[in-house]
Formats: sequence, C-alpha cells, structure tokens
Amino acid sequence: MRIDAHQHFWRLERNDYGWLTPELTTLYQDFEPDDLTPLLSQHNIDGTVLVQAAPTIEETLFLLQLSDQYECIKGVVGWVNFDDEDAPQHIAELAKHPKLVGIRPMIQDIEEIDWMLSPAFFKTLQSLSQHQLVFDALVKPKHLQNLKHLIDQHPNLNVVINHGAKPNIKDDELDTWRNDLSVFRDYSQVSCKLSGLVTEADSDWKIEDLSPYIDTLFDVFGEKEFSGAATGQSVF
Repeated sequence: MRIDAHQHFWRLERNDYGWLTPELTTLYQDFEPDDLTPLLSQHNIDGTVLVQAAPTIEETLFLLQLSDQYECIKGVVGWVNFDDEDAPQHIAELAKHPKLVGIRPMIQDIEEIDWMLSPAFFKTLQSLSQHQLVFDALVKPKHLQNLKHLIDQHPNLNVVINHGAKPNIKDDELDTWRNDLSVFRDYSQVSCKLSGLVTEADSDWKIEDLSPYIDTLFDVFGEKEFSGAATGQSVF
C-alpha cells in the first residue's frame, strides 16, 4: 500500500484558516477530496493521511466527516487546544473515531519557544499515549532541543516530526539543524516526514539544494513502510 502521509483539505466558507488569505492566490480556493482523487489514481497512491489546517476542533470534526465519506482517507491528524484544561477529555472523545491517528498543535506559530514543555501539558500528552495517538510535531529547527526534552519526559509517546523540522534551505543553514536532529537517531518512537521541504527553499530550487537535507533525514531515521501510525523509527 502506498500512502501520502501528509495532505490537507480546506473549505473557505468555514473561515477558521487564519493563514489562508487572498494573497496566497492559487491556494485561496476550496480543495476537497474530489480534487485529489484523480491525482491519487494517476500516481498509484492508495490513500492519504489528512492533516489539520486550522486550530479548531470544528475543523477536526469536518476532516473526520470527510474520512467517513471517502475511503481514500486512511487517517486524520486533528487538533486540540493544549492550553485548555479539558484537552484530555477532548482527545478521549475524538479518539472514539477509528480514523483519528494523531493530534497536531501548530507549534511553529506559537511565539513562546518553551510552550511545549509546560507542566500543564503533561496530562494532555499522557492522554495521547493512552489512546495510542501520535503527537505530530510541527516544529522548526529552533524547537528541536525542546522536542528532545519533551520526548524524554514522555518516552511512551509516538512522535512524528513534520516536514523535516523545516530546515532553512534557502539560506543553506544545514549544520546546526543536522546536529540537533541527529539526537533522534536513538529514539525508536520518533519518525519524520519529508513533505514540505521545498517550501523552505528558493522558488527556483534544484534537487542539489535539497539533497543534503534529504540525505540527513534518511541517515538519522532510516526508511520503513508507513502503516497509518508511527510504529518504529522511519522517514516517509
């Protein structure tokens, strides 16, 4: 089975996508399953993991509804408010849906770099582990050291690093990112997605620009087939 491990849908009239503005031109329109289905067939992709694009539970419910309607959606990574003391209860309720596979706070948009280490989140992260859900880490290079601390505090938590932690390919900032990422080599519960690297490069990027970053990710994480959740270290 070939799975696209990270893709999005959105419907503009829902109006909870703070990042989605008319200035984004081509992206500023609805994208839904009927737009994707022909491409999946064309490229022999059996299904996708649908990832949240708005920081609301309402959007997560919208994505889960889509997953009920379309067999190609094999899993959903949703969102809950980690600052809400009721977050564990929200996770428990969402986890009743069989296609919920993970939760993704939008860490890249949060100014406080130590946000993920808040003691108040312990029960929330514990709830993810209890319900066998993945913590999708939407982080940048500056967050990697704190992510290591978080994983050390929650060794039973499966973690997927999104977009290779978004290295600054445009400015060729390789060494620090590579050093901070390499510590995850010995963490079997941590996996990584290649998706999204080109957004961190120049608009006229070439394969040679991406190669050292891709090589680093495969060196650190290796390669395994994706089965719908993080099950052992891999890059996909």
